[in-house]
Amino acid sequence: MKIICFGEIMLRLSPAAGKRLVQAEQFDVVYGGSEANVAVSLAILGHDSWFVTRNPDNPPGRAALGALSRYGVQTGKTVWGGDRLGIYFLEPGAGLRGSQVIYDRSGSGMATLQPGMINWHEALAGCDWFHWSGITPALSQSAADATLEAVITARELGIQISCDLNYREKLWKYGKNPAEIMPGLMQQCTVILGDPDTFDLYSGVKGASDDELLREFAAKHPGVEFIAMTRREGFTATHNTYQGILWHNGAIYTSGVYDLPDMSDRIGGGDAFMAGLVHGLSRGSEHLQETIEFAAAAAALKHYIAGDFNLSTEKEIKGLMNGNKGGKVSR
Repeated sequence: MKIICFGEIMLRLSPAAGKRLVQAEQFDVVYGGSEANVAVSLAILGHDSWFVTRNPDNPPGRAALGALSRYGVQTGKTVWGGDRLGIYFLEPGAGLRGSQVIYDRSGSGMATLQPGMINWHEALAGCDWFHWSGITPALSQSAADATLEAVITARELGIQISCDLNYREKLWKYGKNPAEIMPGLMQQCTVILGDPDTFDLYSGVKGASDDELLREFAAKHPGVEFIAMTRREGFTATHNTYQGILWHNGAIYTSGVYDLPDMSDRIGGGDAFMAGLVHGLSRGSEHLQETIEFAAAAAALKHYIAGDFNLSTEKEIKGLMNGNKGGKVSR
């Protein structure tokens, strides 16, 4: 299956474990971003995975795309432009101190993306699935307009469209709120991933229970065939629980709950879940319980992999699904 993920890849800079950003004397350097993370996971899971972006034609921009190519993601449909590569600084949490993200994305290729810069009929040729997230429309009005251009074209071509709603409060700074931008984009989708807060913020949906919440959201978005959400409970910055929930045609499928003590890196957990969901749904809707279990297991494993990317294989994810939780040595 040919899957195109559309978004921005960034340089991620983090201080040494336990240090705050103000203490940093050097940074750990990796690359990542929500949609790029999904693309890497899907490539590792065996799909013909592509990443479409607008990136600066300079060494940092090419290094970022090289990080994707290393794991089998195709980047040949990249449009070059923008003054710089976007950056985000991650201050990892510890114990009762939560993590912190600071964005430095002004002037990046995606922040200055305009409609018409990407030929979507050409970019989507032969595509079976198109994935985007709520991060790109948060960057600028022009990026939101370009995203709408993309999803409308994908819908016209009969392509499956998925979206991770991904609300980032620090990015919505151009005078619009998500409720003004996101509904028109969401109406084009067939698969949506969110959580109770984003469903409320984007659509005004508030349910007393998961069942009520998902049914109300489905009623407001009749074109959406699959609605997924995650539940995370945080005890400390490095100890959470995680669970996935999937709605389809009035039925709800719930994964087991994963207890995640001593997490090494929670960034990208939702993207791992999204990739697992796409992977499962790409094989049809006959085994939805297995699909939600696979997505949740993929997310759980990501919490123990450094960096943005989930580098877990299908065999490893299914091993966790089947009870291999002891961290045994594979020989």
